[in-house]
Amino acid sequence: MTLWGGAFSSPTEDAVRRLNDSLRFDWRLYDADIDGSIAWARAVADAGVITAAERDTLADGLERIRLEFQRGEFVSAPGDEDIHTAVERRLTEIVGAVAGKLHTGRSRNDQVATDVLLWVLAAQEKLTSALTVFLAALRRQAQNGDNLVMPGFTHFQPAQPITVAQWWLSHFWALVRDVERLETMAVAWRHKCPLGSGALSGTPYDIDRQRLAESLGFEAASPNSLDSVADRDHVADFLYALAMIGIHISRLAEDLIIFANPSFGFVRLDERYSTGSSLMPQKRNPDPLELARGKAGRLIGHLSGLLATLKGLPSGYNKDLQEDKEPLFDAYDTLAALLPPLTGLVNTLTMNADRMRAALIESMLATDLADYLVGKGIPFRQAHGLAGQVVRLAEQKRVELSQLTLDDYRSISDVFESDVVKVFDYDAAVARRRASGGTGDTERQITLAESWLKQRV
Repeated sequence: MTLWGGAFSSPTEDAVRRLNDSLRFDWRLYDADIDGSIAWARAVADAGVITAAERDTLADGLERIRLEFQRGEFVSAPGDEDIHTAVERRLTEIVGAVAGKLHTGRSRNDQVATDVLLWVLAAQEKLTSALTVFLAALRRQAQNGDNLVMPGFTHFQPAQPITVAQWWLSHFWALVRDVERLETMAVAWRHKCPLGSGALSGTPYDIDRQRLAESLGFEAASPNSLDSVADRDHVADFLYALAMIGIHISRLAEDLIIFANPSFGFVRLDERYSTGSSLMPQKRNPDPLELARGKAGRLIGHLSGLLATLKGLPSGYNKDLQEDKEPLFDAYDTLAALLPPLTGLVNTLTMNADRMRAALIESMLATDLADYLVGKGIPFRQAHGLAGQVVRLAEQKRVELSQLTLDDYRSISDVFESDVVKVFDYDAAVARRRASGGTGDTERQITLAESWLKQRV
């Protein structure tokens, strides 16, 4: 069975069929395809194109096919070009010739556009749910680290002391943006149901497209049929969102890989989330984190590949658009496979407070030293230079800043007084950064994070 070919005098060459056929990957659209077909059967019945009895027969047959897919009992046939052909072929076997009425006024162009959009909407919900579970693990670790101090880095050089909670929350809020980006995108996606666009020019039947859209969970029908059948913006949006998630997870993974290295020893991964070496017995390899870092490139590649496919297409549907599905499915599968083990890894790792504190060096308080001078009335730019001279003097003497004498300090500026020693307190330095969002504000941030999570439970 094929959905076309009446005007052809020869069958399609086998090599062309193998290239053209897509059931091997677009079978995953079966649920969306069946939902769209049932909605279409109801719409054409409402338009008087088929009878109510025919509508019910078609819907019942389609539900039987859905059950076969769910149970793993669906058997494809040699002529199943794609999921649409496979479903209609099986529907014909179940209900007979009335199955041929289902496609009245509909094209595979608007059918597949609808299927893909429905699939993306469902995938978005599943992914945001998995991300929320992962975010809860980050928040728990932030709570555990709220009173711990660690080195903060810029340019991967020691910068200023921060709380461990501030570090965890920096990754938390990045992923929150990803979830909210997906949620915002989904709102827009629900305002452009493609079904009823036909091949390109619309349907000649009296279809209430707004009602049809609402029956599938959309807010509105797409405004232009020619644009609608070629629109894959939502696929590009989704791949962009997933690429950003991959990038944010990769940055977290990179930090944890470094911190788990014994040279740092800030964290220790649970053995269940580490692997060993076939040669070196002592190795504890952070493979899940390395795979997370590596797969970010895969996600970025899927986005750039689809954009390259879309950029040169003429108006309307083109077969190039079949190339949207494999990167779409693989990108989703990649993150769906990554998030559970990463959630477990974060939940079970332990933090070494002593190693983190031992890594603090007093030069990280140089900005606090400049702020001390500001408190004495020195303009910050001048104070910055004076604090730099103190750092240089300590380096020359090979001592910590607190080990310089008051005479050393006064040799640089007579503004320094004996109370300068109060600067060299890491906990106090952290507490001073209590402005909103700062490392001294993490208790409030943790409360905000908990509130954000509760809204999505």
